[in-house]
Amino acid sequence: MVHEVRHGESDDETRVLPHAPEELTSGRLVRLGEGIGKVVYASEHWVIKRERGPSEILALIALWRALRRFDQLLPGGHGPRLLERPGQQIRFLRTQFQAVMLAVPKGLWFMTHIGSIWHTYSARAAKGEEIAAAHLEGTALIPMRITFPPTRVRVGSWPGWLMVSEATERVEMTLHDRINDLARGLRFDEIEVWLNRLLEARLAGWQRGVFSLDAHLKNFGVAGDRVVLLDYGGLTTHWPDVENRLAFDDEPHVQLGLEMTLRDRPDIAERFDAQWRATVNPEVVRACWQRRPAAAAAAGS
Repeated sequence: MVHEVRHGESDDETRVLPHAPEELTSGRLVRLGEGIGKVVYASEHWVIKRERGPSEILALIALWRALRRFDQLLPGGHGPRLLERPGQQIRFLRTQFQAVMLAVPKGLWFMTHIGSIWHTYSARAAKGEEIAAAHLEGTALIPMRITFPPTRVRVGSWPGWLMVSEATERVEMTLHDRINDLARGLRFDEIEVWLNRLLEARLAGWQRGVFSLDAHLKNFGVAGDRVVLLDYGGLTTHWPDVENRLAFDDEPHVQLGLEMTLRDRPDIAERFDAQWRATVNPEVVRACWQRRPAAAAAAGS
């Protein structure tokens, strides 16, 4: 049951369970979503992940490049929509690409531009996971993670079952989806509340010596009244990386994917952009950075 663990408790033993939560083993887990590197399955309160193999990732990168290249030939911008919300069509295309790519030695693919993208993605993902584990684990800034002895769970698609030894807290939805839902309901005051919570979460991360280089709203989730980081691939503790990212100047609400959401409320977009620029700038981030824990300071020096 979900009450076995409480988020934010300092004792690590509260997150190490003698067995998996019953809801993970009592039924078949639903396929919740997928990304380049993983497929996510969920019960009511927990999610588990299946890491993709290199050939799967290479095939998805090749498919992504092909859809981008031939986007103009697909009606109604169908290519980007396939990539944003992968379904049976994109999975079928991925298996076709993967079958073709298996005919060529993997080492040759790694020497191509597709291989270069794979190496960059894999390095960023691994580094991000390492940073999150070292600096954000146990905080309210990321979904809670629990561990338990290896357990077989059933999943609602291929491969049918998985052996897992950890699970993470299931969020209600991405911050991008929450804000779009509020916009459809014309609840614009609440949109500003959630955007303020995003800025508060980012400030808290900086005070721990961690900065996300990719702050799109799809990379954050909603858990109660918390904003949590879902994608660790853009995390850095290296100050020069932060300086380079902060030098990029664009309308903040556009950077976050809110251009269409706030198109009828330019006043909210203007207020948010002003608040973002007053917060996400070298002076404020540097001040937070200087207050980070000693271990984080050593890692980021």
